[in-house]
Amino acid sequence: MRAGRPDDKEYDVPRYEDAYRDSLGNPEKFWLRAAEAIDWERWPTRALDASRPPFYHWFPGGRLNTCHNALDRHIAAGNGDRTALIYDSAYSGERTSFTYAELRDEVARFAGALRGLGVGAGDRVVVYLPMVPQAAIAMLACARLGAVHSVVFGGFAPRELAARIDDARPKVVLSASCGIEPGRIVEYKPIVDEALRLSDHRPESVVILQREQAHADLGEGDLDWDTLTAGAEPADCVPVGADDPLYILYTSGTTGRPKGVVRDNGGHAVALAWSMSAIYDIGPGDVWWTASDVGWVVGHSYIVYAPLLVGATTVLYEGKPVGTPDASAFWRVIAEHGVKALFTAPTALRAVKKVDPRAELLAAHDLSGFRTLFLAGERLDPETYQWATDTLGVPVVDHWWQTETGWPVAANLRGLEPMPIKPGSPTVPVPGYDIRILDDSGAELPRGSEGAICVRLPLPPGTLLTLWGDDQRYADSYLSRFDGYYLSGDGGYMDEDGYLFVMGRMDDVINVAGHRLSTGSMEAVLASHPAVAECAVIGVADRLKGQVPRGLVVLKAGIDTDPAQLRTELVAAVRSEIGPVASFKEVDIVSALPKTRSGKILRKYMRSMAEGREEPVPSTIEDPTVLDALRPVLRPEGG
Repeated sequence: MRAGRPDDKEYDVPRYEDAYRDSLGNPEKFWLRAAEAIDWERWPTRALDASRPPFYHWFPGGRLNTCHNALDRHIAAGNGDRTALIYDSAYSGERTSFTYAELRDEVARFAGALRGLGVGAGDRVVVYLPMVPQAAIAMLACARLGAVHSVVFGGFAPRELAARIDDARPKVVLSASCGIEPGRIVEYKPIVDEALRLSDHRPESVVILQREQAHADLGEGDLDWDTLTAGAEPADCVPVGADDPLYILYTSGTTGRPKGVVRDNGGHAVALAWSMSAIYDIGPGDVWWTASDVGWVVGHSYIVYAPLLVGATTVLYEGKPVGTPDASAFWRVIAEHGVKALFTAPTALRAVKKVDPRAELLAAHDLSGFRTLFLAGERLDPETYQWATDTLGVPVVDHWWQTETGWPVAANLRGLEPMPIKPGSPTVPVPGYDIRILDDSGAELPRGSEGAICVRLPLPPGTLLTLWGDDQRYADSYLSRFDGYYLSGDGGYMDEDGYLFVMGRMDDVINVAGHRLSTGSMEAVLASHPAVAECAVIGVADRLKGQVPRGLVVLKAGIDTDPAQLRTELVAAVRSEIGPVASFKEVDIVSALPKTRSGKILRKYMRSMAEGREEPVPSTIEDPTVLDALRPVLRPEGG
């Protein structure tokens, strides 16, 4: 499946300034050169199709298969015996590795099983699995067939899963008998059954992977994973168009229909392969570990696809950084598997630091081959940065991106040109991203001025094409605020050296331990309680998790209820509807919520109050006396 570039001209690898300028000024040259790293069944006619703005498409006319590029081509090149994936479970103690040839065989067989269930190009498959090799196998098997996978994080409750099933309308749902969390087994089959009861759409098949920690009773129409796979004929790769969808990944937003980010095949493969070399300095044979979950975009991009696209070894780890089996889990995995670079969230480092502040457990592990620690998913606080730097003695590199972008927007490009690190900054715009800081009117702000972080269109390859089934919502959500720009939803500024500083979200999405969660969804749960008249959920700073949600509720008139019991009920409701991932533990009963004269709740102001940095009272506030009652509730002790 190799179709080379029309000419054999050699290019020098540019350094950052040249690469960035080239990517914006001559995207045809820049991205067609990057596309040479990918096998194409048919070479694209050009890099960018800009005929229908704001809907841009990359590599029109090109045909490829992402699974072929992740697995088969490395085997064809004689590297089938190279380790592709290492599975390490802190919970079960299992250690398993797959060579590229072994992983390809597993994927091809499972793709054959899906094909036997009628799955073909364009069909959707929902994947609700824990962190086991079968999760990666399922994703790659879908890609092999040209099917569209939609992975749902295993921590979500039935209603969240049901909403995604109804939106994606999958032909098949893949799940497991259970997942494992610290100190408990989470049975998945009841969650899937309840989600299907709540959903309007009925998939044709449900396939269950039985794990030894818990056995699931299969109902009528349910299929056993191993039985289904055992009799399957391996499937070959199915070439698809470069702009055909590879996956749908649902991201947090306002209440109602979830937002399904659509990722293509061609741009995704080119961008991720380029990023592994240029940003992370990872290539063939290097061992790379992303300590995240396949249910999040980080897991899609940098556990499964990117490392395999470049022929590296990826570590798929089931566990938490501390507590299972001990606080040195990070150090053990790095040493045991020869990890060159680790990508995780600052929350994980804070958890390790809390248990072992002097890093005494590090001494038992040989990290001599470890080169770089990459952090993303939330703001990296200076204290954690300094602790990690002093502890590990390697560059600690912050970078910034989103579910929607699929790969870094701002980074310190370690493989292209390493730059000085500034704590608090993810460094500079990545080639392809024309970042601008805009004020409310859409005017570009000077260096040092804080405003909305936006990216001038077109976005580079690998970013979202649209939202599943809803082009208008895509345009309304991301492109309507400023003409010709993608609105990131984050605020920040550029310093005099061109370094970006991301200061936080500007909407109702909060970042809990690297997980983007909608406060609007939590408010909907609180508002459904019969005692609640109105409510607000704000994200407040937390030393461990970055942000945690905090609820404020106003009771209906005449309600006589036990406050402690009500709090218990509300916390339980959010846990049931959103899932434990929300980390929702605090809710206060208040007499009123501060609002503008137009009725908008002043969430940002309450957040500043809760964090002890109360801002000037907004001139638009309807009743300033409401703040006097809120201060003793929200303000930290001594604040």
